[in-house]
Amino acid sequence: MAVGTKDKASAGAKVQEKPTNNQDKQDKQDKGSPEVKGPSAERVKALGMAMDAIRKQYGDGSIMKLGDSRHQQVEAIPTGALSLDVALGIGGIPRGRIIEIYGPEASGKTTLAQHVAAEVQKRGGIAAIVDAEHAMDPEYAKALGVNVEELLISQPDTGEQALEITEQLVRSGAVDLVIVDSVAALVPKAEIEGEMGDSLPGLQARLMSQALRKLTAIVSKTRTCVIFINQLRHKIGVMYGSPETTTGGNALKFYASVRLDIRRIETLKKEGKEFGNRVKVKVVKNKMAPPFRIAEFDIIYGEGINTIGCILDVATESGIIKRSGAWYSYNEERIGQGREASKTFLETNPNVLKEVEAKVKQHLAEQLHKS
Repeated sequence: MAVGTKDKASAGAKVQEKPTNNQDKQDKQDKGSPEVKGPSAERVKALGMAMDAIRKQYGDGSIMKLGDSRHQQVEAIPTGALSLDVALGIGGIPRGRIIEIYGPEASGKTTLAQHVAAEVQKRGGIAAIVDAEHAMDPEYAKALGVNVEELLISQPDTGEQALEITEQLVRSGAVDLVIVDSVAALVPKAEIEGEMGDSLPGLQARLMSQALRKLTAIVSKTRTCVIFINQLRHKIGVMYGSPETTTGGNALKFYASVRLDIRRIETLKKEGKEFGNRVKVKVVKNKMAPPFRIAEFDIIYGEGINTIGCILDVATESGIIKRSGAWYSYNEERIGQGREASKTFLETNPNVLKEVEAKVKQHLAEQLHKS
């Protein structure tokens, strides 16, 4: 009798199956964390009333949910160099943001900024240059594609005047691009009116900090792009790290959404004569896409950025044009031995150039859509 009872007990134990994994998870959820609930109807109503009051006081778009349908992707202005547009990750420099372009002398800072101005004008926009250096060359700007007849230009006497003009242009909402050339030339009024040997430490840095605090909000609201061109200086006594720094203090480094470091890496020569520079642009800071990407392109003396060279470089990187050794080929046909010969082929065959350019832009659009 005892044996029979034991067998029945063991059989009963077998009948009680182990709970499934789903049951385990459900039990843990029931015992562990309480059920997550959304905000109550009262809180939703209170939030809606607060947001309505904010919009009524500060205007439509002053507050919204990030996932709201009105939230749009950032519009970009092409730089004139396709390779740089790719490196920036959004197809150019963003509208409604502050941009800094810096580098050594004669590296192509002003050339790049004026190419952006030309691209703005091509799209029916208005561009302005605040020429604090008083060194604007209309003929060179015209060669870069800038419509100098429609270009707004101001040559202010002091740094305060330059930044006030910039603020008024941005606040108007009618200007698409403002270029300040350069930060180093924004001399405070106190320094101009003072004696030559007067020491006024931190005056320019405070001026820039105050101006950028005011500019940031209105730049975003009016969708105006402001480009500050900056120069390099060397810090004395630096033992470790780079001794290079930009002028105007640290404010611009913080407020800029994109910072571009442009350097001359090679002098282009033909038959022993110099005709341009090969430059490298590093995206040092980028709030719109991954930073630290690098772009290289040619700047030809008197002509500006070599567009055909940019198209060839991007087409080669994307596989539209194949490269085997020194030979470049398109549609399985060789177009030239070496980069310069391939550029010449594209220059002399405009139909092929248009076809390659269309494919490159389509490839760029697909990459932007994926990102």
